[in-house]
Amino acid sequence: MLKRLFKPRPTQVAGQELYARVVAQSRTPALYADLGAPDTPEGRFEVYSLHTYLLLERLKGQGAQAADTAQVLFDTYLSGLDHGLRELGVGDLSVGKRMRKLGEAFYGRVHSFEAALAALPDRAALEDVLARTVYAKADAASAPRLADYVIAQREALAAQELDRLNAGEVTWRPL
Repeated sequence: MLKRLFKPRPTQVAGQELYARVVAQSRTPALYADLGAPDTPEGRFEVYSLHTYLLLERLKGQGAQAADTAQVLFDTYLSGLDHGLRELGVGDLSVGKRMRKLGEAFYGRVHSFEAALAALPDRAALEDVLARTVYAKADAASAPRLADYVIAQREALAAQELDRLNAGEVTWRPL
C-alpha cells in the first residue's frame, strides 16, 4: 500500500525522462565539434536550454497531461541548473542570484525563439538569435547549420505521437 501511496505520478516520471533525454542530446559531441557550439559552461547552457525549449514548445497547448509533463520537465531543468551551479563551486548565497539571471535568460530566449520560429520560412531571425545566444562568444559562421538542426528537430518532434512524449519517450533526429 505504501508503494502505491508514494508512487510518482506518470507525468513526474515522463517529465524527468524527457529531461534526461534533453541532457543526453545536449551532450552530443557533434553539436560542439561539427556545429561549432562553444564547449564552455555558457555554450552548454545555450544548447541545453535550446533543447529544453524545443520540447516545451512541442508540449504546449496539447492538453492537461502534456502541460503537467512540460511543467515537470521545466522544474527538473531548473533543478539541473541549480545543481550545475553548485558543482561549479558557486556559493549558496550566490546561487539564488545566478538562478534568477539564468531564469531571466531562459525566458528571454523563449521569447526570441518564439518570434524567430513564427517568422519561418524566413530563417534570418532564427539564425540571428542563434548567433546572439549560442555563438555569443564564438564564431557564428555555423549559425545557419545550427538553424537547419533546430528546424529538423522541431519537425521531428512535431511528427512524434503525443502519447509517446507524455510517456517520456522522445527521439531526436541524428545530426
